[in-house]
Amino acid sequence: MDTKEYIASGILELYVAGTLSELENLEVYLNAEKYPEIKKEIEEIEASILSLSKSVSPGTKGFGDMQNRMAKIGTAKTEPISNKVSWTAYLGWAASLLFMGGLIWLYQQNDQLKLDLEVVSRENNTMEQQIADSQNSLKKTEELLNTIRDKNVTVVALGGQTVSPTSYAKAYWNKEEKKVFIDAQGLPDPPDGFVYQVWSLKLNPLTPTSMGLLEDFVNDENKVFALTNPNESEAFGITLEPAGGSESPTLEQLYTLGVATS
Repeated sequence: MDTKEYIASGILELYVAGTLSELENLEVYLNAEKYPEIKKEIEEIEASILSLSKSVSPGTKGFGDMQNRMAKIGTAKTEPISNKVSWTAYLGWAASLLFMGGLIWLYQQNDQLKLDLEVVSRENNTMEQQIADSQNSLKKTEELLNTIRDKNVTVVALGGQTVSPTSYAKAYWNKEEKKVFIDAQGLPDPPDGFVYQVWSLKLNPLTPTSMGLLEDFVNDENKVFALTNPNESEAFGITLEPAGGSESPTLEQLYTLGVATS
């Protein structure tokens, strides 16, 4: 146990004030028996409160004694009340109660401050992640724009096929950099357990070479994917394959196809 942190938490002041539950009181008692520094701190708190009471009300023997005095006052008829009641006694106990109330309030404020700091920390982490995501998305967009505007880029339109006639995509192929950007905005979200796979095709004879998968398709906001393509492609195709991809394309699940013009 970090006894310094335990002492600083304010629980010992609440223990002395008698505001803890039975279980919490037992816990503090056991810790005090186990750690001398905790027991010493409790004794010092008790001593400081007692000292405060005595400094404000010297001669007061305790709250029980004060009650006895008040009872005697109620039965006294011949002596003036002012001779029996020590108003400084009331002030002493009032000061003690105010002191303990202040300690309880500080303890509660400390807990609230910790909660507020946790909330702010979570909000900062969320904001940092959003900024990082925005920067990544911006970088991806800038890279795509630079690719599209490059004079060496070949744009290949991929039209929908039998399995999904309304699907479409575009491939931006930079032969010199051996890179292809696939704009897959026109593809539907793949069902669970499946992924889109992009193929470079030689047409005669038909020879497919996998260029990669459109990973995390559903969560990708702009649906633009960068792939490496060192192949002498004559066409590009996108098929729906089981998660992890396939060694050869499933032609029955060919969603889009487009021929690259020289």
